[in-house]
Amino acid sequence: MALRLLSTPSPTSSPSQSHLTTLFFSSRSLSRPNSVIQWRSSAPIFSRRLVARACMKLVEEEEEEEESAAGGTGNEWGKVSAVLFDMDGVLCDSEEPSRLAAVDVFAEMGVEVAVEDFVPFMGTGEANFVGGVASLKGVEGFNPEAAKKRFFEIYLDKYAKPNSGIGFPGALELITQCKNSGVKVAVASSADRIKVDANLTAAGLPLSLFDAIVSADAFENLKPAPDIFLAASKILNVPISECVVIEDALAGVQAARAAQMRCIAVTTTLSEDTLKAAAPSLVRKEIGNILLQDILSGGPGCYSMQL
Repeated sequence: MALRLLSTPSPTSSPSQSHLTTLFFSSRSLSRPNSVIQWRSSAPIFSRRLVARACMKLVEEEEEEEESAAGGTGNEWGKVSAVLFDMDGVLCDSEEPSRLAAVDVFAEMGVEVAVEDFVPFMGTGEANFVGGVASLKGVEGFNPEAAKKRFFEIYLDKYAKPNSGIGFPGALELITQCKNSGVKVAVASSADRIKVDANLTAAGLPLSLFDAIVSADAFENLKPAPDIFLAASKILNVPISECVVIEDALAGVQAARAAQMRCIAVTTTLSEDTLKAAAPSLVRKEIGNILLQDILSGGPGCYSMQL
């Protein structure tokens, strides 16, 4: 056992100088309360038990200072009671199939579009998804509700069949880990409920896994508005300050910030640099790369986010 204390000045040192002395004792010698430490100079005599207490206090104070210098206690992330998962691009590898189905919708109207045309409108709901491109292309007489209906028909028939394997690896495992840790889980998607149910089923994620499923059907304002995330927080009965959002779309990250929630972004659809423009708390490659610790404490690479 090593104890450190400041010795009294030696005869050859100046009165202002002090020296750090390390003393080694066996556990047996420390058990003797009557043992003493004495300098050959005129230093006072201390009981060994008292010195041990003083030294341990000194070490504790040093450790606290080192912890502060390293960035605090690590609790700045705050309490987490719920995780709100976006669906397309987070739980389900469905962004590309969605764009392909939308291309088919326009092809039936005789309008040529590319899958890249839909990227700026991802995560904003199917009406905006197809309607935004129609506006860019100047499609006359475009009916967004009719186009959305046809989009769902094509998408469900071609891309979201049961057991089609569109689930991202690691999604089920992370959801299960959250639930086992006492954290509530919800789907909070700008997609309509018909697509949410079909995607989750196709991905092998039972609806019963989730404490809440919030879809676009009941909302006028979709992402980047915070309404869907705020509704999920209310349904779960969890304060917004205790919610963490997982998103892949720029509109989704913006919605999380607008809701004053922490957000972990995944780069399944957009680049890290593009997502960082919306200032997520943390960026990971995909859901399989998100650890439970990332959710509960922020994990390495966490960015400072002013809400």
